[in-house]
Amino acid sequence: MSEEITNANFIHDFIDEDIAPGGDYAGMTVHTRFPPEPNGYLHIGHAKAICIDFGTAEKYGGICNLRMDDTNPTKEDVEYVDAIMEDIRWLGFDWGDRFFFASQYFEKMYECAVELIEKGLAYVCELTPEQMREFRGDLTTPAKSPFRDRPKEESLDLFRRMRAGEFEDGKMTLRARIDLTSGNFNMRDPVIYRINRITHHRTGNEWCIYPMYDFAHPIEDAIEGITHSLCTLEFEAHRPLYDWVRDNVTLPAKPRQIEFSRLGITNTVMSKRKLRKLVEDGIVDGWDDPRMPTLCGLRRRGYTPLSIRNFCERIGVSKTNSTVDYAFLEHCLREDLNESAQRTMVVLDPVKLVITNYPEGKSETFEIENNPNRPEDGKRTITFSRECWIEKTDYMDEPVKGYFRMFPGNEVRLKTAYIVKCTGCKRDENGELIEVYAEYDPETRGGDTPDGRRIKGTIHWVDAENSVDAEVRMYENLFTDPEPDTGDKDFLEYINPDSLKILTDCKAEKGLTQSAQTHFQFMRIGYFCIDKKASESSGRLVFNKSVSLKDGFKKKK
Repeated sequence: MSEEITNANFIHDFIDEDIAPGGDYAGMTVHTRFPPEPNGYLHIGHAKAICIDFGTAEKYGGICNLRMDDTNPTKEDVEYVDAIMEDIRWLGFDWGDRFFFASQYFEKMYECAVELIEKGLAYVCELTPEQMREFRGDLTTPAKSPFRDRPKEESLDLFRRMRAGEFEDGKMTLRARIDLTSGNFNMRDPVIYRINRITHHRTGNEWCIYPMYDFAHPIEDAIEGITHSLCTLEFEAHRPLYDWVRDNVTLPAKPRQIEFSRLGITNTVMSKRKLRKLVEDGIVDGWDDPRMPTLCGLRRRGYTPLSIRNFCERIGVSKTNSTVDYAFLEHCLREDLNESAQRTMVVLDPVKLVITNYPEGKSETFEIENNPNRPEDGKRTITFSRECWIEKTDYMDEPVKGYFRMFPGNEVRLKTAYIVKCTGCKRDENGELIEVYAEYDPETRGGDTPDGRRIKGTIHWVDAENSVDAEVRMYENLFTDPEPDTGDKDFLEYINPDSLKILTDCKAEKGLTQSAQTHFQFMRIGYFCIDKKASESSGRLVFNKSVSLKDGFKKKK
C-alpha cells in the first residue's frame, strides 16, 4: 500500500447512485449484512468487513443484519458464534433483533432448488469429484456431464431421495444447468447441493444434504431484504452466479453484490486455517494470545475499538488487494492511547536507588497528572522516600557520548520529585549492579531548578516503600518475515523467537492495584494494558505491552 493512506469509498458512490431518484433502490432503506462463518475467531481482516457492513448502514440511516453462515456443518462451533457476537459489540456495532442463521433457510433453499429443477435449470449429477475435475474442460474445451439432459422428473425424484438419505455421501450432487462453455468456470454447471452426513450444530441430523455457499448466499440475502451484499474481492468472479440464482428462483428481493479488497497486514497471517494451526500446535497461547491478529487477541493486547475503527476507516475501500504495514495499525493505536491512557511510572529492570542524604523514615507526596491531554482525568498522589527503584539502563559507570542519565557526578531529574546527583554504585563480586547512590537537592522539589541550572536527563522511578511487584509481557511481531505465507513459504519457518519476553521482577506504583483504568502509558517506555486473564490466574499484576512510544509509521513516511 502507498504510504499515503486514503479514506476513499467507492461502495458509497455506488449506493448513492442506487438510492437516487430513478435508481434501482430509490426510496428503499439501505440494508446490509455481516455473514461470518462460525468456524473460528474473527481477526483484523473481519474488522474491516464489519466496519464496512455496519458502517455503511449507519451512514445511510439503514440497518445491518448479523447472519451466521452455517451451511458447512463440518467446521462450525457454538463457541465461535458467541465470540463473534462479543467482538462485534466490542467494536461498537449492534444488529438489534436481526440475528439470523443461514440454517434457518434450509427449507426455503431446498424449495428453490426444486424450483430450478422444475424449470429445467438444475439436474442431479452422478459424476464423482475426480470425474467432475476431469470433465471440467479448459478455456478452449467446454465442460461436460453425461447427466445434463436427465429428465427433470427423474432429477426431482433423485433429489427428493437424496434428501431422504437413500444415497451415500458423494454419490450424487445437484448442479445448476447454466453454460458448459463459459469462460467463467463458476458458471460451468456448478454444484449447488451435496450429500454430507454430518451432525449440524443447530439442525442436528435433520438434513443430510447441504447447499453450497454460492447458491445459499443470494437466497439468504433476498429473504432478509438485503439491498447491498458487500463481499470481499474473491467473490467478484462468483457474482454472475449470485445474480443467476437471484434472477431464476422466486425470491422477495433482488440484492446487489458489491466486492471490495481484503485486508492484508505485514508480519502476520490471516488464514483461519493457519491461525488454528498456531493454536493447536501450542505456538501461541490460544486464540486470544496478544500476538494473534484476532480481535480477542488484539483486545487482550490493549487495542481499543476506536483505534481499530479509525484504522479501518483510514485505509479506505478499494478494488485492489494490498498489504498495509503493521506499523500503521500501531500508529492508530498510539494516537488513541496518547489521548486516553493514564500516565504512570513502572520500572521494568529495577535497581535500588539510595538517596543517602534523604532522612531515613521520611516520606512525602507529590501530585502527578493522570493524563496531560485530559485535565478532566485529574491528578493522583505518589509517594517519595529515601529508596527508589530506577531502571538499570539509567546508570553507567562511564557514560557514552550523548548519555545524560545516572553516572558519578552527574545531576538527573527524578520525574516530578527532585534533582539528584549520582555519587556512585555498589556491585557484587560478579560485577552485577546492586545499588546506585545519589544525593538530592531539597531546593528542587517538583524537579524545578531555582538557580536556572540546566538538567539534561530526566528518569522515571518508583518509591520502594510504595511499590508492587508486577509481571510485564513484552510483545513483538509473531513473524520475522513481512509476508510469511506468500508463494511457497512455510509460515511456521518464520516464527519470531523473540515475539514474547516475560519480565517478572518489575516494580509498579502501588496505586495501580486499585486503579479503575486498564490502559497506561509507562513513562519513557510505551503503552501497556492490564491483562485481566493472566492477572486473575496468576494472582499478581500482569501487563501486556500494547505499542511502543516510538512511531514507526511516521518514521517511514
